[in-house]
Amino acid sequence: MAETVWSTDTGEAVYRSWDPVRNLRLRVHLQRITSSNYLHYQPAAQPGKDLIDLATFRPHPSASGHRPEVDEEEEVVIGWQEKLFSQFEVDLYQNEAACQSPLDHQYRQEILKLEHLDGRKNRRIFTYTDSDRYTNLEEHCQKMTTAASEMPSFLVERMANVRRRRQDRRGMEGGILKSRIVTWEPSEEFIRNNHVINTALQTMYIMADLGPYGKLGYKKYEHVLCTLKVDGNGVITVKPDFTGSRGPYRIETDGEKQELWKYTIDNVSSLAQPEEEEREQRVFKDLYGRHKEYLNSLVGTDFETTVPGALRLFVNGEVVSAQGYEFDNLYVHFFVELPTTSWSSPAFQQLSGITQTCATKSLGMDNVAYFSYPFTFEASFLHEDESAGALPAWPVLYCEVLSLDFWQRCRVEGYGAVVLPATPGSHTLTVSTWRPLELGPVAELRRVFIGGSLELEDLSYVRVPATFKGERLSRFGLRTETTGSVTFRLHCLQQSRAFLESSSLRKRLRSVLDRLEGFSQQSSIHGVLEAFRRARRRMQEARESLPQDLGSPSGATVS
Repeated sequence: MAETVWSTDTGEAVYRSWDPVRNLRLRVHLQRITSSNYLHYQPAAQPGKDLIDLATFRPHPSASGHRPEVDEEEEVVIGWQEKLFSQFEVDLYQNEAACQSPLDHQYRQEILKLEHLDGRKNRRIFTYTDSDRYTNLEEHCQKMTTAASEMPSFLVERMANVRRRRQDRRGMEGGILKSRIVTWEPSEEFIRNNHVINTALQTMYIMADLGPYGKLGYKKYEHVLCTLKVDGNGVITVKPDFTGSRGPYRIETDGEKQELWKYTIDNVSSLAQPEEEEREQRVFKDLYGRHKEYLNSLVGTDFETTVPGALRLFVNGEVVSAQGYEFDNLYVHFFVELPTTSWSSPAFQQLSGITQTCATKSLGMDNVAYFSYPFTFEASFLHEDESAGALPAWPVLYCEVLSLDFWQRCRVEGYGAVVLPATPGSHTLTVSTWRPLELGPVAELRRVFIGGSLELEDLSYVRVPATFKGERLSRFGLRTETTGSVTFRLHCLQQSRAFLESSSLRKRLRSVLDRLEGFSQQSSIHGVLEAFRRARRRMQEARESLPQDLGSPSGATVS
């Protein structure tokens, strides 16, 4: 007799099926392994020694008292949620007084009908469906680990009490909500009670009655062979997994009269016929086609394109944060300046915005205010100058940081500007700011207690204003102080026919894009020079004994 290879992996397996779960069929085979099956080896007798010959042992009734030739093996094919009654349920429901629910009376009628026919085909293998009381008790008492001294946590107890199989229940349309949708100040008890996953599940247990012959129907001899769980998404959980090509599973009964059982679980669901698969594919194809037509009807067939020789710029931006400022309760006023020669925007487009007031939060050595304020705008560039040396101007983003005191009075905290990126994609920009400074302690006292401070009449004066037509812009005598910085996150998208057309027009427009790329590189070089200039100015301030800042404003240029 060959040695049996047992399957020791009793963990659960997860499958996904698009077919209805009612088509699931399982074949369960159960067999008793008696002690007489192992008494097959007889050693050779050695002369001169008193040995007990194993051949003298004859098969006799096993320790449990049942006959070897009867009730040794059983095999049944079980469908999803198919009810097979156990001997305990047959004895219970034959007594009408034990029936308490409509389901009990239904089981009683089915058992009586089976008794009038050929009787039950199963003796040891039976099932508990999703509607049985055993399913509730088993899910409530199951353990999460294999530890013998496991103490269930609060979450485990709450999950065990959830009715996870009531997926057919639907709320009344137009009903009044019994609880608030948003709880602004949740308590710890509220968080603990609502930290529960309520996924709709249906459960089924395949059981075995391993009691001795003539003593079937006792709860202490019931053992779980397989657990099946199915949710509404077609996910099937099987514990243990289907046997397949592996060895059978084993069960050792407890007590003085120990016995060994083996069983296998196979998926014997019927395969779909080629005609059915082809019909199903046609149905899915028709369904997907109708869904595609529905989406196309929502989007439309007209795609708006740009005029020849134009470039459209879309910017989805966000005012992320501001840090390094003296006072709290900050807000940012920003706007986009378009060059007057070649840029335009739709009439409905807003090129400015104001964030909400935000309190600061300590982060390292700085106080940071997180705004997360989104904004978007659209602009179009039409290239008119065909000269090779013409460099297109690019939109500029200006920002003004202000603070709000207890009496709702505003203070200017800083001005800043940055050129929008000339390349598409995601960009994170940090704009350094400065504010005008007035000499003397009276001005600082007025700013702290009254709220008045020097302000710029024209915010474009932070850089070279677009309306400036002279040769040189002088800021002599303007005293400034470096303050904090504002962080922007920009997602830029560019649209132009030059990206698609392959004619000579594309070559002509390609030169415009190349010059835009050169303009982006020039802006990067300009930023590096400005950083060196600010560093040199800080070194000069450190050498001076007076606290006044006599340097030029950050970002100032002379043309």
